[in-house]
Amino acid sequence: MSRFLNEELRNLEPYTPGEQPKVVGRLVKLNTNENPYGPSPKAAEALANADAGSLRLYPDPDGSDLVAAIAENCGVAPAEIMIGNGSDEILAFMFMAFGKRIWFPETSYGFYPVFNDVFGCEGHEIPLEEDLSVDIEKYKGVPGTVVIANPNAPTGLALSLGEIEELLQANSDTLVVIDEAYVDFGAETAAPLIKKYDNLMVIRTLSKSLGLAGLRVGWCMGCEDIISDMKRVKFSFNPYNVDRIALAVAAAGVRDTEYFEATRGRIMATRKRFIAAMEELGFTIPDSKTNFVFARSGRIAGADYFHELRKRNIIVRYFDKDPIRDYVRITMGTDEDMDLLLEATEEILKEAGK
Repeated sequence: MSRFLNEELRNLEPYTPGEQPKVVGRLVKLNTNENPYGPSPKAAEALANADAGSLRLYPDPDGSDLVAAIAENCGVAPAEIMIGNGSDEILAFMFMAFGKRIWFPETSYGFYPVFNDVFGCEGHEIPLEEDLSVDIEKYKGVPGTVVIANPNAPTGLALSLGEIEELLQANSDTLVVIDEAYVDFGAETAAPLIKKYDNLMVIRTLSKSLGLAGLRVGWCMGCEDIISDMKRVKFSFNPYNVDRIALAVAAAGVRDTEYFEATRGRIMATRKRFIAAMEELGFTIPDSKTNFVFARSGRIAGADYFHELRKRNIIVRYFDKDPIRDYVRITMGTDEDMDLLLEATEEILKEAGK
C-alpha cells in the first residue's frame, strides 16, 4: 500500500473473483458459473464479421441497437433500459446514485459490501434465514434502497414474483433493486412489474445464460426517471463504456432466442440429474434456480471436499465464512463434466472411509 492511497480506502477489502487458471488444460472448471456451451452461433458470426476499421470511431453511447434487442426480448421500452460494461458496472452506478442508505443480504453477491465501502454508503447487511432463504419481511419499510439478488448467490434460492411485488408495495417510497444475473434458469423475472411500479430497478447480464461472460455487457431496467438518473451517473463517468464490437455481438446474442432456450434447457436438465445423483451420495442441496448448485455433505467438511476436488483437477467455489462454511458452489458444466465430478466425489468419500 502506498502512502498516497486515500485514507477511507485503506481498510477496503476488494472483491475476490473465482480462480481463472491461465491454462485450463485438463481442468474441469466449475467455479465461476460460466455457460459451458458458450455464445450463440449468431453472436460468433457477429464477432467474425466485426469491422476492425470502425474501431477508430467511438461506440454509440446509448447502444441503441442492443437496447432495441433487449426491449423486444424483455417487453419494456427502450427508454426504460441502460446498458453497461457488465452488470458489475451497473451495480456500481446504482450504489453511486441510490446507495446513501442501502440494505442487502449478508450472504449474497460479494460485490455488494465492496461497493458499499467504495462509495461510502451506510450499508445494512441482513442475515439469511436458517434455511438460507431471504425473508422479505426484514426488508419491508426500511428507510433506504433495497438490493436483492434473485435468485440469490451463492445459495441458488429464489423469491417468487408475488414476494417481490409485496416488497415493492411495502417500500413504495424507496427503491427496490432486483439483481437477476441467474433468473433465466428457473426463476421469475420482475421485468413485467416495471410498468406498474416506479420504485423498481431490475439488473441483468449476458454473462450467464447467454454465455458471454468474457464480453462484459449488462443492463438495467426501470421507469424512465430511474434510467435517467442512472444515465446521469454513467455519462459523468464514461459515456462510451461498451465498445463497438461488444455492442454488435451482444445484440446478436440477445436476438438468438432459439439458441438461448436450447442451451438453458440443457443446463437445467443437467442440474436436475446432478442434484439427484448428489443427494444419493448424501449431499443436501437447496432448490436451485440458477446454473449452479450449493452442496453440503454430512460426510465431509466443505473445505476438505473443495481441496480434494482441486487435487483431482476439478475447480469449484468455496466460501470460508459462516453460515455457509460447510457448502461448496458447483457450476453446471456439460454432462461429461458433471459425471467426472460425481466419480471424483465417490472416490473422495470412499477414501475418507465415509
